[in-house]
Amino acid sequence: MDIGIHVVKTVKIFGFDLWITESMVNVWLIGLVLIIAALIIRRKILKPKKIPAGVQNVIEWIVELLDKFTISTMGEKGKKFSSFYGCMFIFILVCNLSGLLIGPTFNNGRFDINFLRPPTADASVTFALSLITFFMVQGFGIKVKGVGKWAKGLTEPLWPMTPLNVIGELANPVSLSFRLFGNILGGTIIMTLYYNLPWFALVGIPAALHGYFDLFAGVLQAFIFVMLSMTFVSSAME
Repeated sequence: MDIGIHVVKTVKIFGFDLWITESMVNVWLIGLVLIIAALIIRRKILKPKKIPAGVQNVIEWIVELLDKFTISTMGEKGKKFSSFYGCMFIFILVCNLSGLLIGPTFNNGRFDINFLRPPTADASVTFALSLITFFMVQGFGIKVKGVGKWAKGLTEPLWPMTPLNVIGELANPVSLSFRLFGNILGGTIIMTLYYNLPWFALVGIPAALHGYFDLFAGVLQAFIFVMLSMTFVSSAME
């Protein structure tokens, strides 16, 4: 395993270097796989049956589960966010679990076969995801309260607290992104160090470690990220 952020290609744009990193490529591939999977599932349930079975039954169960989770976190009015946060959860989950897969890795044009580096072990990916939540919080806060009440909320309970309130709003996406990034990167580093041990220490144990650091932690961190995002947006709309 390799925890480094590798540059696949450097592109010149207006005299500046644009790095296309391995994390970016993995995000694009995961997005493409999920889109293809969604199109296949849509084709299979295009004509839903009154008594669901097979794929339709599984999809309906997942949708109902996401609806209940969204309502329990954001209230009945938050049900409209179910599809968005369902997609976000699935995307983050697949990104987290991609570290279990073996495939082509890139390093300055050199290809190798190794465990894939989870895109969420890159701070730029998790920060981009957290920015979505940040702009949703501010956008829906302004939409529900109006610009005046939204701005007034930053001055409460006393106007001298305004700088701290602004810093708190700006800190939310940072803490949200670093929580996901730190946990996924931490697991990746531990597994990398473990694979550098002598061969006799690797017999049987990697499966258990992957089960905890990749599977359990990956599902848990995806759940926490989405739940906190829902909570921030719901609080902004109150």
